[in-house]
Amino acid sequence: MRSHLSYQSKRELLWQMAPRYREASSALKEIILDEFVAATGYVRKYAIRLLNHPAEQKLIITRSRPAHYGPEVQHALHLAWTAANHICAKRLIPFLPTLVASLERHGHLHLSEKCRSQLLTMSPATADRILQPYRKQERHGISTTRSGTLLKKQIPVRPFNDWNETQPGFLEADLVAHCGTHADGSYLYTLTLTDIATGWTECLPLLNRGQEAVIVALKRAQQLLPFPLLGIDTDNGGEFINAELLTFCEQEHITFTRGRPRRSNDQCYVEQKNGQIVRQVVGYDRFEGRLASQQLTELYRALRVYVNCFQPSMKLALKEREGSKVRRTYDQAQTPMQRLLASGILSEAKQQDLLRITEALDPLRLLTQLEHLQKALWRHAVTSSAEEAASLAPVRFSVQQCTEGKVPTDGLPHTPPSLLKQARKKTYQKTGRPHDWRTRKDPFEGEWEQITTWVLVQPELTGVEIFHRLEQHSPGRYRPTQVRTLQRGLAKLRARLLITFEDHWEEEVVNGHLPVPELRAEVLAGLPS
Repeated sequence: MRSHLSYQSKRELLWQMAPRYREASSALKEIILDEFVAATGYVRKYAIRLLNHPAEQKLIITRSRPAHYGPEVQHALHLAWTAANHICAKRLIPFLPTLVASLERHGHLHLSEKCRSQLLTMSPATADRILQPYRKQERHGISTTRSGTLLKKQIPVRPFNDWNETQPGFLEADLVAHCGTHADGSYLYTLTLTDIATGWTECLPLLNRGQEAVIVALKRAQQLLPFPLLGIDTDNGGEFINAELLTFCEQEHITFTRGRPRRSNDQCYVEQKNGQIVRQVVGYDRFEGRLASQQLTELYRALRVYVNCFQPSMKLALKEREGSKVRRTYDQAQTPMQRLLASGILSEAKQQDLLRITEALDPLRLLTQLEHLQKALWRHAVTSSAEEAASLAPVRFSVQQCTEGKVPTDGLPHTPPSLLKQARKKTYQKTGRPHDWRTRKDPFEGEWEQITTWVLVQPELTGVEIFHRLEQHSPGRYRPTQVRTLQRGLAKLRARLLITFEDHWEEEVVNGHLPVPELRAEVLAGLPS
């Protein structure tokens, strides 16, 4: 009979049972022998010989050698690892020359030549061993994706292994729900956009997951990205698979593709950023309302600079299957900005501008700003004591505190229009007059002004909650089946109350004294008719 015990486990069992076996009577020896044979799978004669003459347990003497890397090198590695937001050593080590130079330039490190040489020649495995006591585990969230059943045939499918784009501009998009432990009611979302070629990532907060809010966020991303938006790839959620977003992509000449249903790995690039960036910084709490949205916007203003300028990542270069094993080869870790500069699509002037931004920022001061903004956001989490955050003003992101005054004085212009995707005029064939008339009397006529006030004051209110308020205000006037009519009207109303931010982070990096971004609600049209 075969045993599943390891050799070391069998030896330990032998050392425990051998003294009892030698001192036992003949009847008890037979019982012990049966148990030992059943546990180890040894032949009976061999087991008797082992129990009568067990091998002596050897005393292993461990002689520790002196540490090759002294406390100064270990402290410098830990400081650089902290400034890089606790990334793995395979990503950290290739970025150490740039990061150490930045830390020394801003006065956080003062290394001797010997210590600097040891730090920069350290292997990733050694760095992982030194940093092992400081590592922590993370938890996971819940899914709020709802499938969009319409228009799937018009949007081509693109699986994860079909990405061979080397030109920046093709992005994967996904929503992250900040719903806490339950998905009831209204709460904030984050639209994450990740470039396939460079890893450049933009995070944009949304008050809801409506299609209008997604389109506004994509327009904002076109202004923030330092390269043209050429294509997006999404999952099959209803916030993406809709006629409005498809029309927007056609007008902007953006390639629109989707992943396969129930295959989250088709959006593997953006899914990784959801966990590594959004969940790691924002967390898993529930956030609702406009104040939380403002604070989340300030956090993402700082996070986009930190992630794209100071967070190196590795890309899969080659994957080979050898029998039952898969061998993966990764390229050298680089930051998204380094990959963007190496792509060759930017002009020489734009490359110099991005390099000046990286040199002007202090990564440790920027990380301190991120932690400050993170704590300010957590005060808005929906908890039992969240009422205190209702009157708190949002904490603003200050680039000036991240530069220590070491910024160029000649100024840096914003992203020129030539780098943004320009929409060409295109003639569309009209299929008929849009359906903009009512076939029935509006049951909520005369109440839309009050409903608009409620939505402006509490944008997290759902259609059902507003319907209950109307029932309390006018008992017996409405039927339960009219909830859907109210929800359709609310969708049109929310599309006309768009929340926008003005954010020119490149000028702020250089000048450091731009006015605070102003939140404004733009009423684009009248009330729902």
